Formats: sequence, structure tokens, C-alpha cells
Amino acid sequence: MSTQTIDTPVTSHRLPTAPLRLGLVQGVRHSLALAGRNVTKFVRSPISVVDVVLTPVISLLMFVYLFGGAIAGGDTDGYVQMIVPGVMVMAVFQASIGIGVSLTTDASTGMFDRFRSMPIGRSVPLIGAVLADVVRYVICLATLLILAYIMGYRIDTNPIATLAAIAFLVGFALSFAWMSVFLGMLVKSPTTVQGLMTIVVLPLTFASNVFVPTQTMPGWLQAWSSVNPVSLVADVSRGLLNGGDVAGPALGSLAWMAGMIVVFFPLAMRAYRRNNG
Repeated sequence: MSTQTIDTPVTSHRLPTAPLRLGLVQGVRHSLALAGRNVTKFVRSPISVVDVVLTPVISLLMFVYLFGGAIAGGDTDGYVQMIVPGVMVMAVFQASIGIGVSLTTDASTGMFDRFRSMPIGRSVPLIGAVLADVVRYVICLATLLILAYIMGYRIDTNPIATLAAIAFLVGFALSFAWMSVFLGMLVKSPTTVQGLMTIVVLPLTFASNVFVPTQTMPGWLQAWSSVNPVSLVADVSRGLLNGGDVAGPALGSLAWMAGMIVVFFPLAMRAYRRNNG
């Protein structure tokens, strides 16, 4: 009697992996953990620290001592009081470019492939990177305030208003950072991200009331400057640090900040998922 063995081919099917869904507490904890990782990476990079510190310092010194006399008609002290809150806005706005550059670098080194293999939520790597930028913004603002004090700038309000100004500026930078995150997920080159964000940041900054009063601009530019998010946040900063109206410009600023998050957060997440599975 012969026995015939029939071998049945076995086909291995790889089941699709469903996106990991975590609770709110776990998501926050994982985001903070990755934020700590990014802060450590930033602190250990001397070039990054120097860039965050030197850029606002050079900007403030240049505009006060090189252009201040011509713009303010010789009243340099008054110009310092006007420009310091505006330069603080410009500094954190420019600092928000760095996150897109950093994320593009991580993507090119395969870091996101490691994140994908970890039991964390899909949005955690991006949220953690954005939260880590808070340290960069605080260092930037603290450096500016110390230098401004040496140059003669004085805060005319109280410590609570000062902390509120810093918190508002950090919130502004974090909301606009999502545009940089989106570009970082969309393009492959850190240089391209920096160039595209600079195209956005510079026109918004120089077509604002950061350096000169809106009343000195042509009519058509006054109309834009009055709704420019940089001008609105600069007015909030001046009101909280120097005294003055805050409610009006704060409402416009919050509208811009909410709009940036509503538009660019989902776009950034969509680009991240498309590129990383």
C-alpha cells in the first residue's frame, strides 16, 4: 500500500495593522515624552541654541541703533519702548520655522519609521515636536527681555501681564508652527522648508507695525497692516507690556491663531500619514 502525501501550499497573509488608538491621558504622556526627546536634542546642539539666541539679539540691536534714529527722529528711548514688543513677535515667528526643518531632517534619517513601530498614537510625533518648541520660544523671549532691559527698555505693567504677554506670544508661535510642520511633511528638503517659510514670515513681518507705526504707511498698506496677524499680536504684546488696549487686537489674533490650527493641523497630519503609512 502506498501512501500519497498531498502538500497543500500555505499562503501567509499579512493582516493590515489598524491605527493605534490611545486614550487622552496616554496620548498626552507620549507627546510629552517625545517633547522631552526633542528638547534634549535641541539643548545638545550648540548651533541651534546660538541661532535662537543670536537672531533676536542681532535684530534688536540693528533696528534700534542702525535704523532707530532715522525712524524715530532721534527719540531712540521712545523707539525702544515701541519696538521691543514687536521684535519679540518677530523673533518667535521666525523661530517657528525651525520645527519644519527639524521634522524634515528626522524624516530623511528614518526616525519616523522608528516612531511607526512604537505603540504610540499617529499624531504623537508631531504634537511632541510642537510642544518641544516652547523651550525655544521661552529662551528666545528671555534673551530679548534681558537685552532690552540693558538697552533701557522698561515694562510699564505688572508681572502677571508680563507672563500673559509671554504666554500669548508662545501660543501665537505654536499655532503658526503648524504651517511649518505641514511644509516639513510635504517636502523632502530642509532647505526648501526654510525657504518657503521665509517667504511667508518676512512679508508678514515687514508689512506690519513691528518697526513703524501703521499711520506712517500708505493707505493700502495701512488696511493690510491693521488685519495682519503680526501687527495684531504686536499690539497685544505692547498692551500687556507697555499698557494700552488689549481686548480688540487679542480677538483678531486669536481668530488668526485658531484659523492656522484648524487649517494646518489636519493638513500636517494627512501629509504625515501619507508619507509614513
